[in-house]
Amino acid sequence: MSTRIGLPRYSRRFGVIAAIASGVALAALPTGVLANVAPPTLLSAANFAAIAGTGITNSPGTGTYINGAAAVDPANASSVTGFPPGYYASLDAADAVALQAQTDLTAAYTEAANATPFINLTGTDLGGLTLTPGVYRFTSNAQLTGTLTLNGEGQANPTFIFQMEAELTTASGSSVVFENGASGCALYWQITSEATLGSTTSFQGNLMAQAGITMDSGATIGVGGAKDGGRALVSTSGPLTMASDNIVDEPTGGCVYAASTTTSAPTSSTTTPTPGTGAYAVGPGGVPLDLIALTLVCVGVLATSAGFSLRRKRA
Repeated sequence: MSTRIGLPRYSRRFGVIAAIASGVALAALPTGVLANVAPPTLLSAANFAAIAGTGITNSPGTGTYINGAAAVDPANASSVTGFPPGYYASLDAADAVALQAQTDLTAAYTEAANATPFINLTGTDLGGLTLTPGVYRFTSNAQLTGTLTLNGEGQANPTFIFQMEAELTTASGSSVVFENGASGCALYWQITSEATLGSTTSFQGNLMAQAGITMDSGATIGVGGAKDGGRALVSTSGPLTMASDNIVDEPTGGCVYAASTTTSAPTSSTTTPTPGTGAYAVGPGGVPLDLIALTLVCVGVLATSAGFSLRRKRA
């Protein structure tokens, strides 16, 4: 009697099903969604730590500083209040420089709003997340409660863009921190409505809000970011409202981007989402929820098939 060498029949069937399930899961993975993207171009807006449309206000004598230049739309030049001499480096108002800064800011804001591909984080609190370079979108109000960690992964141009179609609010004591080469220079927040930084929030990057920015007591932008710093930029309309002990610390050196060595995003329409379509909701660790669900289904299929095959073998 000959001896058959090889896997039992039920094991072979299990292996075939596992291979098929693995292939389906890999095919569903949205490759290129987190591909590095080019940063929006601020042009002359990069010369300012703070820009506002309808004015910049501050509670006098409260330890609030804009460590850099400020600009206000020429039509609202009189709306700069509560700043004694020395509380900002310089002010451009009611002049061509301020108008050009607003024009360039609006262009950068639009670039950021149209950046793709993106991951849809709608409904996810940014607090407690660690994100890698890419574009992240919220189609409703966004919240930061706690610490958001941005990991540059050692990339040459670790650009982060957050697209928010409503408001951004941070809880008291929240923070944005960097690791592995991420920096405020290449961090952009595009806020369709208002941004409100809760008390003692330590924020980073270029905060571009269309309807206004409010900084509660002790909230800062760019502090601790060294040369990377940050900016408070209100495009088109809206005020920059500062309370007590607020600091906006602009970059102290130019943001220089090395030639990117990362793989560019794929051009296939099946893997490159566009605004409003093809976005991916993500779960823990930034794993797409669709992939998590598919994996659970595959595991269920494997377990059911294995159990069925074992029962047949015993029979």
